[in-house]
Amino acid sequence: MTSSQKCPNLRHHTYLTTRLFIKVNTHVIHKLSDSHTDQLVALFRNEFWCNTRTRDDVGKMLAHSAITIGLIDSDDNLIGFVRALTDYVYKVMIYDLIVDPDWRGKQLGNLLMDKIINHPELKDIPHFDLYCLPDMIEFYQQYGFTAEPAGLLVMRRDISGQ
Repeated sequence: MTSSQKCPNLRHHTYLTTRLFIKVNTHVIHKLSDSHTDQLVALFRNEFWCNTRTRDDVGKMLAHSAITIGLIDSDDNLIGFVRALTDYVYKVMIYDLIVDPDWRGKQLGNLLMDKIINHPELKDIPHFDLYCLPDMIEFYQQYGFTAEPAGLLVMRRDISGQ
């Protein structure tokens, strides 16, 4: 097992690339409506890593996230989402990057990463961190993340019983 698989938390160091996006009819939103929140819960239910999240918990999560970015289609359906927690000085933690399965392959994950990393309130913060599965490491590496954060390990206290 490689160190990337043992410690899939990734750290952002520098961002030096420019992205080209496939032109799709989407709109960026920074606050989710009740309908969009319901749609986010439905997106979460499609993924094993977040399929037990409830509507109430997702509402609390959104209320307490520093930055939320959603993508909606021309019919006002939520098709992508990402969020961040931060102290606005030293650290940003990126969570829950998700794209509707019907919209994957259209660079929307890249668009969401660009929006969160370059967000005006976050762009000057020196450290971005995130968790990811081993098969997503390559995706995040294109944004300057590395699975080799100077010998740091993720530690967790889990009281969920799961």
